[in-house]
Amino acid sequence: MLSPESAATVRATLPVIAGAIQGITARFYDTMFADNPELLRDLFNRGNQANGEQRVALAGSIAAFATALVEHPGQLPGAMLSRIANKHASLGVTEEQYAVVHKYLFGAIGDVLGDGVTPEVAQAWDEVYWLMAETLIGLERDLYREAGRGWTRATVIERRDETANMVSFLLRPDMPMSFRPGQYVSVQVTLPDGARQIRQYSLSNAPERGDWRITVKRVRGESAPEGEVSTWLHEHVRAGDVLAVSAPFGDLILPEGDGPLLLASAGIGATPVLSMLDHLVVTGSDRRVVVVHADRSPDAHVHREELADLVAALPGATLHRWYEDLPAEHVADPAVAAGRADLSAIDLPEDVVACLCGPLPFMRAVRAQLVERGVPASGIHYEVFGPDLWIAAA
Repeated sequence: MLSPESAATVRATLPVIAGAIQGITARFYDTMFADNPELLRDLFNRGNQANGEQRVALAGSIAAFATALVEHPGQLPGAMLSRIANKHASLGVTEEQYAVVHKYLFGAIGDVLGDGVTPEVAQAWDEVYWLMAETLIGLERDLYREAGRGWTRATVIERRDETANMVSFLLRPDMPMSFRPGQYVSVQVTLPDGARQIRQYSLSNAPERGDWRITVKRVRGESAPEGEVSTWLHEHVRAGDVLAVSAPFGDLILPEGDGPLLLASAGIGATPVLSMLDHLVVTGSDRRVVVVHADRSPDAHVHREELADLVAALPGATLHRWYEDLPAEHVADPAVAAGRADLSAIDLPEDVVACLCGPLPFMRAVRAQLVERGVPASGIHYEVFGPDLWIAAA
């Protein structure tokens, strides 16, 4: 934990650092990438850098960690750190890279705050940084020990166009590896300009199936840059091709035991839920499972029929769906409703544990509804695709 002197300094300067953190992270990335262009080319997501989301997420995580240190001494934000560590492990982040980040981050702090960074302030925030870094290094070391580090080859044995903008790939890795339902893998591709960009995709089938399935949503360029990797996968990858993939990582996993579950998803967030449900079917589970899904329309709902079939195969499962655009032929289905997800009338069992995955507005709305209904915050878990902007908005 922080030394008493550093804790007092961090507490006193936290408002100043938090107020300037967006400028600090912007300066940090600009200087680091100027000196180390290979990091942007081959490690960091160029799309998230272009739209600013990674800067916002980094700022939020630093502020959240420092706040936890001074407001809750002895109690680290474990869920946040676990999400970050799993994402880092899926990218192959090394211990040495934390020293690189430290160099440019503290250079940016000095550039932005100038004379306000006294030796005492620098020492206190240096302590914050290395506490966070060493915690993440330890978590990542354990993840690498369990799952391995680096890339393996996976052959595409099937490609299926699922919706107008989603395609699934069935992969057979050269090195068989198990995973936990809900986890993801990284896929590394070489783009036309030579950059080796990396993206994460949830495994959307059960571990017992042997092969891995990922489902890729093509990100169209509208208000944000077009998805580089998703576009490349959609346009170029066919059965017989070989992809570079990581070991499975991710901490939104199917809760163990036989307690009741709420699995709530929206859009492409359905993919980890499918893995969890498929595992429950394969293992003959009779757990009570409430499944909630929201989407733009039935046609946009990826793996819609598969989701219904999996729920039907589980004796303790129920399915509730909402579509913002609901065609007339679906109106008569009592399990389908128009509009956005509304959990107020759903029968939720006591001691339910919730797993959420989907766009942030959906997850925030569902979490708020669950808390209002008495579900403790500790029983609500989530996965964010991309930078964790939930932290930044907390």
